[in-house]
Amino acid sequence: MNEIKLTPEERLKYDTIRSCLGGDITNKEASSRLGLVVRQIQKLKRAVEEFEEAGVVHKLKGVSPANTVSKNTIRKVLEFFDNDKHKDFGPTFAQEKLEASGVLINKETLRLLMIKKKIWQVKPRRGPQIIREWRERKECFGELVQFDGSYHDWLETGDEECLLAAIDDATGQIVHAVFEDNEGVQSVFRFWWAYIEAYGLPVAIYLDKFCTYKVNNKHAVDNVEFITQFERAMRDLGIEVICANSPEAKGRVERLFGTLQDRLIKEMRLVDIKTRAGANKFIGKKYICDHNRRFSVVAKNKTDAHRPVSDILRKRLPAIFSVQSKRKVNNDYTIQFKTFWYQLNATQKTTVYKRDEVIVEEHLDGTTHIRHKDIYLEYRVLPERPKPVKVPLIALTRQKIIWKPPANHPWRKMI
Repeated sequence: MNEIKLTPEERLKYDTIRSCLGGDITNKEASSRLGLVVRQIQKLKRAVEEFEEAGVVHKLKGVSPANTVSKNTIRKVLEFFDNDKHKDFGPTFAQEKLEASGVLINKETLRLLMIKKKIWQVKPRRGPQIIREWRERKECFGELVQFDGSYHDWLETGDEECLLAAIDDATGQIVHAVFEDNEGVQSVFRFWWAYIEAYGLPVAIYLDKFCTYKVNNKHAVDNVEFITQFERAMRDLGIEVICANSPEAKGRVERLFGTLQDRLIKEMRLVDIKTRAGANKFIGKKYICDHNRRFSVVAKNKTDAHRPVSDILRKRLPAIFSVQSKRKVNNDYTIQFKTFWYQLNATQKTTVYKRDEVIVEEHLDGTTHIRHKDIYLEYRVLPERPKPVKVPLIALTRQKIIWKPPANHPWRKMI
């Protein structure tokens, strides 16, 4: 029989019970010494009489718990973190990847193991936070979309990329995300054009006060004409623009970028994505679906609040998502815009007078269009600045349109 090694506490308990059995002390005195009730002393006396020293030893001593992680599992976990691609994985993300590879381990067990092996550091508790009023989610999908951009080394190449992303407030779904050059007007226009083609027109967009979205000028409060190209485009589409006064106000999209900077970067690292084109393809076809499956919630109301895009509005989208500038028609019917000079043709679809105000549209496809009273004017680009000349024309005349009825028109049919 193997010799039992008692701990100092167990030795004290055994000696006290032996003294109680020998009549040196009473059960009450033994209970006072050991801090146990009399009934427990009586139970220990019977155990010592039957098993001697083993009677004071807990029967589970030396027995491995049922939920003990096997040595084989620990070995596989350590091999997983030996890979350079996995060294900065957190417990939750690592547990998901281990489970996908067939290694089953509880997230909390993995966290404790990572702390023990100094793979993961315990995060310090955050200090007292500013108490802010909690806002309930919107009820319908498309009722409010939070939008923002994040500059970060997403591809781990040492260079920052700009990720534009929108998250639905009611469901927490990533509705659209794309890597762009910057958070400028054209990048944002491309983003929302693709969004509208995919989902329709949302009721409202919640974003920050970046200069692309809002004119940050003290006089803009009293002058409604001080609007950005983005505000003008959203006004034409009938979409409300709400500017947050703090990052916490649009916390869902802020937290989204925190999650993406932890998960998306590692996911792209695992498949060796180092280009923007590859990143856009990956996030659009694979990552968003997986993210929404894990983190999205069910909206209170199943109604889709997006408004459909009519055929008429769809034809206007290139003009709406263009950079528009106001210019005056010169006395020689030329228009100066940036470093170019445009000469209007003598015949137009509408009457154009000298000093009329026109809109110059820079479309996303790189073309330039000149509009007057919702009608596009015909022009040619001059090679250089024209010399001042007196033009006798009072106005550019309207083009005469000769309309001939088609062959199947009722006028041409025999009665």
